[in-house]
Amino acid sequence: MSAERQDAQGVDEQRPGRQRRRRRIWTVVILVIIAFLVAVCWVGLRAITVKDGLVQSQDLIAEIQSGGAVDDVLPELSENAASAGAAASDPVWWAMEWIPVVGDNLKGVRLAAQSLDALVNDVALPVMGNEDSTGSITERLLDATDDQATHITELADGLESVSKSPFLVSVVREGVDQVDEVMSAAAPMIGVLPKLLGGDGERNYLLVFQNNAETLALGGSAAAQTLVKVDEGSIEIGAQGDSGNYQNGVAVDVEVPSSAIQLYTSYLVDHINTSMSRPDFPTAAKIMRAWWQRDIADDEIAGVISIDPLALGRILKATGPIELASGEVLSEENAVSLLLSEVYGRWDSYEQPELVDGFFADTAAAVFDKIATGDFDLKDMLWAITESASQGSVLVWSDDEQVADAIEGAKISGVLPADNANVTTMGIYFNNSNGSKIDYFTETATTATAVCEADTATFTATASLTLPLTQRQAEALPRYVQSMTFGARFRDWIFVYGPPGTTLADATFNGDEVSVMHRDIDDLGRPVVAFEAWFDPGDSVDVTATFVGGDGDYGPLEVRTNPMVRGAKPVVTDGCGG
Repeated sequence: MSAERQDAQGVDEQRPGRQRRRRRIWTVVILVIIAFLVAVCWVGLRAITVKDGLVQSQDLIAEIQSGGAVDDVLPELSENAASAGAAASDPVWWAMEWIPVVGDNLKGVRLAAQSLDALVNDVALPVMGNEDSTGSITERLLDATDDQATHITELADGLESVSKSPFLVSVVREGVDQVDEVMSAAAPMIGVLPKLLGGDGERNYLLVFQNNAETLALGGSAAAQTLVKVDEGSIEIGAQGDSGNYQNGVAVDVEVPSSAIQLYTSYLVDHINTSMSRPDFPTAAKIMRAWWQRDIADDEIAGVISIDPLALGRILKATGPIELASGEVLSEENAVSLLLSEVYGRWDSYEQPELVDGFFADTAAAVFDKIATGDFDLKDMLWAITESASQGSVLVWSDDEQVADAIEGAKISGVLPADNANVTTMGIYFNNSNGSKIDYFTETATTATAVCEADTATFTATASLTLPLTQRQAEALPRYVQSMTFGARFRDWIFVYGPPGTTLADATFNGDEVSVMHRDIDDLGRPVVAFEAWFDPGDSVDVTATFVGGDGDYGPLEVRTNPMVRGAKPVVTDGCGG
């Protein structure tokens, strides 16, 4: 046989082998395509389930936000969240997330569904409890957050990461952003709650009751204090103190900047009632802790919580009326007037200060006891705390770094922003400087404007104070409500803090008895101007401060001011960051 015939025969013998291999390859390809199509269809069906669960969950959340009862809505919300979370946790779904572009969208939907499922079914539902639940609400909260803290942190981190993907379609991005906003706020707090609730050992917190009738930058005079002990989620009230228990006139050993003493005098650290003068709650909290540890008991104090009657009024909406030890019934309707005005007509605080301070301490303890039992409307309580924190009526400080990080930047921390990146803040504060309780009656208003032209930014703040009483009405007030020294004549110190990076350009005022006390001091990284204003019943006082800064990026303009009984909402006109 010739060589040519042998080669031809070899080729003929190899051809069927190649064909079989090709058929096998195509078979595999076809099977892969079929599997892929099946997977796509499967994920598509699961996506419909996820979408339905998420949409229905969003509708139920909106129902709660618009006034629906949490107890009524939570079971259905739980079912929908669980359905969406389970559907998105399918192994096929996870595998499809590796596909470029499409995968980021699938991952975003999965993480949003799982996050909602975790918050509702692993935290909210166990905390709310049912007829078979044991333990107080704080004990259940400790159990739930201790179990889920790591998982929720991982979900929050994943959502934050996928939210930055440029491949998310608009409908997915909108949903991811909504859930990411919730998780970015919830995860840090859930992460620290086990520690806050004494999961790793007993913790003591100092609860400070502020009196807005004697207004100061952070709320008012620190009228009463209560030690709160927390251990394994169990909360109990410890020792209590009032202004009569402290060595007023003898400064506590707390380091504060010289600027603070220049502005607020030594009274900041040597009189307990004026501890809240500087608009920086960490300063006030450390001073309050030092007072307690020196004059009451050398307790280890992990944090300080401040609350005022304005916040109590909101909280009583959630708890319902509370009976005090005195037999008095405290309610949403009467809390502010009773605690800031009527109480001074019942007892003469100069002759029986322990009765008034004791009434405040009893009130704070009774409300705290009620909260600790969990006997309240959750939706109303969340609103009360959120609204009070935004108004400065609830403040929190912790010496624990993790807890401090969790509340950093939030208004509840009582700290002015250090820069203008996210928001440009002006601080306008009224400080009662005559020892009266007249601020139940005073009316205040604040405005701020920002104008950016060429390479200059100009920020102007105004503060107005009015006492809408006649001379006869003022003279008929209980003497503890009148000025301790001046009777029916009153004095306020008004402080205006400019934005960081600016300088004071001008300070003006009306009235013959208004003057500038300080104008060349920087405090808290900001320029400050301080006014002294004397006023009589029927008088009005207006002061204005103007600050200038260079060209730069300024966040939206906002005003921080005292939580006042009769304070108008700040009026802001923003021509720079807004």
